[in-house]
Amino acid sequence: MSATAAILAELEQESATTRRVLERVPSDKLAWKPHEKSMSLGTLAMHIAGVPGFITSWAVPDSYTYTPGPSPEAKTTADILAAHDASLADAKKNIALVGDANLGKMWEFKTPDGKTMMAMPKAALLRSIAMNHLYHHRGQLSVYLRLLDVPVPSIYGPSADEAPAR
Repeated sequence: MSATAAILAELEQESATTRRVLERVPSDKLAWKPHEKSMSLGTLAMHIAGVPGFITSWAVPDSYTYTPGPSPEAKTTADILAAHDASLADAKKNIALVGDANLGKMWEFKTPDGKTMMAMPKAALLRSIAMNHLYHHRGQLSVYLRLLDVPVPSIYGPSADEAPAR
């Protein structure tokens, strides 16, 4: 199996889990925050939904210049799921465009004034910034759900609410 095929297989498997978590986000609680410094539930869910396509797009060119802008807003859980599905399709295309031949190629993250903030091989960008970043925020979302008393789906094994192996 090629390296990009392995990344794509992991993305496909993890995206099914991510979608199960996103399906639980209640539309009537999108503005809820566990703390004033935290993202709202809707902002966090849309961030998770968009990460695969957005961040993998950074790996297609050899650098990405950050330009701040507003985060997309969700009005419903259906918006979040549609964003997730579109993002997954984009991520698959982006990873295929990078291909095995370019995974070792260096990539840079730049500020608008041209300063390099990060530099790493494209494989590291895909693994750490796209994939691991997504898993981190998915775990964060599962805590939000628990605090809202929304049943948390099984992620890597049984949750207190689901035990699929039993």
